[in-house]
Amino acid sequence: MAINQRSLIVLSFLCYFLLIRPSHSFTDTLLQGQQLKDHDHLISADGSFKLGFFSPGTSRSRYLGIWYNVVDENKIFIAKKKEVWVANRDNPLSDASGILTIDKSGKLTILHGDNSTIPLSSVEAASNVSAELLNSGNFVLKEMNLDGSTKQILWQSFDYPTDTLLPGMKLGFDDKKMKIWSLTSWINDNIPAQGSFSLTIAMGFNNRTSQLVIWWKGSIYWTSGMWQSGRFELASQLSNEGHPDFSFISNDGLNYFTYSLSQSENHSLSRYMIDSSGSLLEIGGMAPFGACSYKSDPGCVAQKMPDCRSQNVWFEAKKGFMSAEGQKFMESSNLSSFDCQAKCLNNCSCAAYAYSSANQTVCEIWSQGITFTEKYDETRVIYVLRGKKAKRWIWAAITFPVLMATLVACSVYYFIQRRNRMAAENDAEQEILLCVLETEATDSSPTGKLNDVKRDRKKSHELNFFSFESIVSATNNFAAANKLGEGGFGPVFKGKLNDSQQQQVAVKRLSRNSGQGLAEFKNELLLIAKLQHTNLVRLIGCCIQREEKILIYEFMPNKSLDSFLFDPEKKHLLDWKKRLHIIEGIAQGLLYLHKYSRLRIIHRDLKASNILLDAEMNPKISDFGMARIFGKNESEAKTIRIIGTHGYMAPEYALKGVVSIKIDVFSFGVLLLEIVSSKKSYKNYSSECPLNLIGLAWELWSEARGLEFMDPTLEESCSPNEVLRSIHIGLLCVQDQATDRPTMSDIVSMLTNETLDLPAPKQPAFFLDRSADEREVHRNSSENSLNSASITVVEAR
Repeated sequence: MAINQRSLIVLSFLCYFLLIRPSHSFTDTLLQGQQLKDHDHLISADGSFKLGFFSPGTSRSRYLGIWYNVVDENKIFIAKKKEVWVANRDNPLSDASGILTIDKSGKLTILHGDNSTIPLSSVEAASNVSAELLNSGNFVLKEMNLDGSTKQILWQSFDYPTDTLLPGMKLGFDDKKMKIWSLTSWINDNIPAQGSFSLTIAMGFNNRTSQLVIWWKGSIYWTSGMWQSGRFELASQLSNEGHPDFSFISNDGLNYFTYSLSQSENHSLSRYMIDSSGSLLEIGGMAPFGACSYKSDPGCVAQKMPDCRSQNVWFEAKKGFMSAEGQKFMESSNLSSFDCQAKCLNNCSCAAYAYSSANQTVCEIWSQGITFTEKYDETRVIYVLRGKKAKRWIWAAITFPVLMATLVACSVYYFIQRRNRMAAENDAEQEILLCVLETEATDSSPTGKLNDVKRDRKKSHELNFFSFESIVSATNNFAAANKLGEGGFGPVFKGKLNDSQQQQVAVKRLSRNSGQGLAEFKNELLLIAKLQHTNLVRLIGCCIQREEKILIYEFMPNKSLDSFLFDPEKKHLLDWKKRLHIIEGIAQGLLYLHKYSRLRIIHRDLKASNILLDAEMNPKISDFGMARIFGKNESEAKTIRIIGTHGYMAPEYALKGVVSIKIDVFSFGVLLLEIVSSKKSYKNYSSECPLNLIGLAWELWSEARGLEFMDPTLEESCSPNEVLRSIHIGLLCVQDQATDRPTMSDIVSMLTNETLDLPAPKQPAFFLDRSADEREVHRNSSENSLNSASITVVEAR
């Protein structure tokens, strides 16, 4: 009897657990073979996020998603919805039989009660696979090593955003992997399926453009304006100076926006969400962006109304009923309330509409002639079209010709005035620039001033101002046959001046659609005019006329170093003696910039394509568009604008924005290693371990196999000791800590004094190829520049 009673008690407990099915949490990780059933959850390690099945709003359908698992004590959520990601937004489950699991092939899959499956990942990994919900809200499927470390990321939710952008997520494109990160609105609060609004980076001509765009059914609905000086032109709240901190990354086919938070900031209050009406909401109390449906935000693009509609129509919400049924658009149309309103507006006979949503959407519109009866106790809300009547066509026929004639007369007057004003402004700009240049002393000028165009030009370093007609003549009207190349500034042409010497020059013409302006142009002129050294490219003059901004440089017949160094058919022309001469010349040029010029200059973009070669293969450093000016007593600064070129950036600059002469030393070290090996810095040189060029040099040096790093074409012309010493110096320059790196004075001594003992190099920075994770930005310029020096903003102190 006692045994039977105990059996009944055990059976009762079993029935309770089977029927009640209490919620179970798998902490933050789902292992291969485990099943996350409906009512089970994953919770991130810090408790911020929860993953599981849910039903949004009044819907009965089940979705797998991620939502906030924190209490919002300040009650400042703009939207009630806390879900930040939905896995099966277009494939809802009809009941609570859904199961999330990792199958035998390592794929993340949702199983359903009717034996159907919804695959989330496609990459296979046979064993040792797990899925983890991170503190960032990212759900990551990864293959593990035997020691428990991560072998590779197979899939992650951050690569498949829905309607919400979290800190660390990307919004943009990866052209190499053909990947797009964009946000797409829900249809409404009850249905997370893809709505009609999406947010991403705009696609420009031949490239992506640095602006956000909200699209509505294939048309631009709102734009943030271009990203300039760390902020959006038409959405200044999104900037790299605010909280959160926005940034734009453009690097080797990767173009995206992202934002970050400091550790002290409350992550529960940080997300951006595009709602079903096309507004971009920031959680935290700020007004929505792109709120074009009920007000005109900067950036809103006017939507074309049908000819039958005037611009002053609106809908008035009323409770009541219509005298007859209207035209209905059911669930298959996937219409939001905004779309339903648009259906009515674009139908010239429509006079009212109504919208409802639960498990499905219903949009109903009524034509003119069907009457509306207002009744306050009705639950249904009907939106009735209101607006002023259009003017009579007779009045329009009378006033239109008068208005057109007035408009034409005003346009002609404005054009003449604008042409005269622009001509005067061009003259004024040139005079102002002349005055500034005249009052600024150069290092080699005995009087401390530059002579202007009205004075005698007897010295080779004086800056000349050329007329636009003389530039047209010198380049044969910018003939295609004279085009040398094109960089971020614009096209570069070979020209011949009509002077007594018939001097050959390189003419750089600012492109009309370039991001550069007059301020950057003047900064470039003022900087280069002060730099006079045999290993720096010489600026001969400029032209500021007819809205043209043109720079004239000395012509470099052998173009840039990279056109020789990385060309299998031309690199043999650089024997060891010439390469060592180039290395020493670059070092002398940098030493002048850092120490002996009146202004201390940090170049910030030293690379092979910015080293030009004259007829005798003498190197000349070019492109000072990214240069940073330091005072003589200034040694270090910080910047929020991380600009440079992938593979050459020092770690403290790329990751923390620290600017000093040591970032140029790092770039010089990378360039030196490239010159010795004829290998590009950003390539991967190992199949087993992703070594970059620095890692390859370090590995061979550490194993006393340094000569294997050398370009084989140098075997007959090189001195092995000189090659090994050069590699040694290069590794000293790329050490992880800036304080360990030598100065350019030390480097010149090392190169010219072979008896000087060299310290042992420490492990270099960026040993492995981590380019996808580094915060680097490079400009849109030619890989092999042809006598070009792309002009960008010169940041003042």
